Amino acid sequence: MSHIERNINFLVKHKVIYKRNPINDVPTEVFDWGEYYESGTYECYTLFNSKAKINTFKSLKWHLYTLWYLNPQLSQDKFTNITRFVCDNKNGFVTFSISEQLMQSMIYDVSLQDLERPPPNKLRKIIFKDYCGLDVKQKLSIVGQIIGRKKLSESEIYEAMLMLHDNNEKITITKLSLYLKCSTRTVHRNIGNELKKEKELLNQQL
Repeated sequence: MSHIERNINFLVKHKVIYKRNPINDVPTEVFDWGEYYESGTYECYTLFNSKAKINTFKSLKWHLYTLWYLNPQLSQDKFTNITRFVCDNKNGFVTFSISEQLMQSMIYDVSLQDLERPPPNKLRKIIFKDYCGLDVKQKLSIVGQIIGRKKLSESEIYEAMLMLHDNNEKITITKLSLYLKCSTRTVHRNIGNELKKEKELLNQQL
């Protein structure tokens, strides 16, 4: 089911928010193409922004929790309808089938979450504007330039991984080091187990 195009129009039609820039954190620098946060921000949510599809139950539950958090106006019935649509692999969001029982269990668990507590999120330092006019290589070049004057962190590695994936390129340590303008040893030293797993999952989807 990984070849099916994601039906994002369903969310747009129902006015479901699935991406949001930071609302409290202030950027260190603002550019024409986006923003840079020196200490990083956990407030940037960009669901379904890459070609990568949901391929684990854990990831699915996080996506549903984030949709619930970003859309506090949703009624229980509407959230159930949205969940049902996202969980149907014919709609291009997930790569696997989900039983009715498991889906209902997820809906119940998510609906109990405190909307005052943000879902866990990856730290982001560089946020590109939608329609900034830059291609993947230009974005990676900017990431490399900014990181060149700072210490490399997992957030920059993750940004580079997503960009390589969106460009239909296999993610390798060598490519990451090339784009981030650092040695392969530096990438190895700063890439954690979670990112290693993410790298494998993204490559499996190519």
